Amino acid sequence: MGRRGEVTTQDSTPDADPTEHGTGNVPPTERAFGPRFVSPMLLGAALNPINSSVIATALVSIAAAMHVSVGQTSILISSLYLTSAIAQPTAGRLSEEFGPRRVFLVGIVLVLVGGIVGGVGQDLSTLVVSRVLIGLGTSAGYPSAMLLIRRRASAIGLQSPPADVLGALAVAGAATIAIGPTIGGLLVGWFNWRAAFLINVPVTVAAVVMALAWIPRDSDAVRGRTPREFALRIDLLGVIGFGGAMTALLVFLLSLPHPDWIALAVSVVVAAALVVWELRATNPFLDVRLLSSNGVLTRTYVRNGLTLLGVYVILYGLTQWIEVAHGLSAYEAGLALIPMGVLSAISARVASRHVRLRLSLTGSAVLLVIGAVSTLFLTSHSPLAAIIVVTGVFGLASGSSNVTNQTALYRAAPPRTVGTASGLLRTFGYVGSIASATITGLVFRSHVDDTGLHTISLILIGAGIVVLLMTVFDRGLGQRPSNAANTAAASVGTTRSP
Repeated sequence: MGRRGEVTTQDSTPDADPTEHGTGNVPPTERAFGPRFVSPMLLGAALNPINSSVIATALVSIAAAMHVSVGQTSILISSLYLTSAIAQPTAGRLSEEFGPRRVFLVGIVLVLVGGIVGGVGQDLSTLVVSRVLIGLGTSAGYPSAMLLIRRRASAIGLQSPPADVLGALAVAGAATIAIGPTIGGLLVGWFNWRAAFLINVPVTVAAVVMALAWIPRDSDAVRGRTPREFALRIDLLGVIGFGGAMTALLVFLLSLPHPDWIALAVSVVVAAALVVWELRATNPFLDVRLLSSNGVLTRTYVRNGLTLLGVYVILYGLTQWIEVAHGLSAYEAGLALIPMGVLSAISARVASRHVRLRLSLTGSAVLLVIGAVSTLFLTSHSPLAAIIVVTGVFGLASGSSNVTNQTALYRAAPPRTVGTASGLLRTFGYVGSIASATITGLVFRSHVDDTGLHTISLILIGAGIVVLLMTVFDRGLGQRPSNAANTAAASVGTTRSP
């Protein structure tokens, strides 16, 4: 939507004829969101979470091959998280300005290059470069897919796309996170650690072929712009400020338990300067006025970050504890997490078919609290089946929360900014994941034991209660799909001009 009372060309004009996938008696919605349109986007959106977790079981082999400690290889995880946290909303903004299909394809090519660089890398520095390229490329998948879906829905007169489509995106993300360690274990076991990078090559080639064939070309022509016009259109200073604040914050989190106070101070100062700049910017990258006026959107970000904090603590922290308490290998521990991934996918699918925002989010929060309390009763003598049940509870919470928060964002974000807004949703998720790594690092800093696991459980109980209270008392979740976004856009009073 443009200014109040106007309909912008970019949102009202479809990227291509939405009926291109068939005619006859097939309903228009099914033709518009058929498998050919959705499949490449699902593959692209899954690349980021799968690359986030598949590296886990390759770290020991990489450390041995590069003659470094296992601790040093953690930079391969943090570098992708940091890059993705900054690049996700940036890719969303670029999709809004230059077309989601173009940005999607560029991102896939970057992943292909990153996979090759990592596959042939001979030192840790080269592998870090590979992970940064992969982080940049995979960050384009989700926000560009959300914008493509938004435009396709608008083109056929829908206020929101079929719930199954958003649910499929959530399933692609939730399931691949959980099965990533298992896939990584298989690749390293059958081949070697390089396979964790080279797996991106065939996947990206398939994604490029499908995208070129099945995703319609962007209807917006790329107009020639001066460097100054380009910088203003994407709010380059806002992007740099956001990246600087995020980098300093994540450096501080990763420095714990020996806090880098300088990094925290830099983060606060840069964030304050960013707010001042964005309040004056014509096309703000981080729309502070929108975030302050649109409580539903802001609370969705926070709720998503806290929920993923709990999921990642279990995904990585509990995995470490399982290996110590039950003497499992990393690969065996990864296999034990398969039910968590399966249940996550199932709950996401169910939530996508029965979208009731408050009910689904309340149920997810209750499951999060139940899972956290259940963890408090696990000990090194607990049977593996009990541990799998507890991880399964977190899987149910993750899948349902993922798809429902995604739907809440779609309804709350103004149509023109859905790409950037979707990227920010992932950014909050990455902050949660890095915070989870910080928590497990602090609790298990000397040794992994039951006491540490129970400390983690208490932290998760607190996070779950906060999520539950935020959901129960969030009146905005009861708004109709069309109200939240339009009200937010109107309350801000300014939008980007086409």
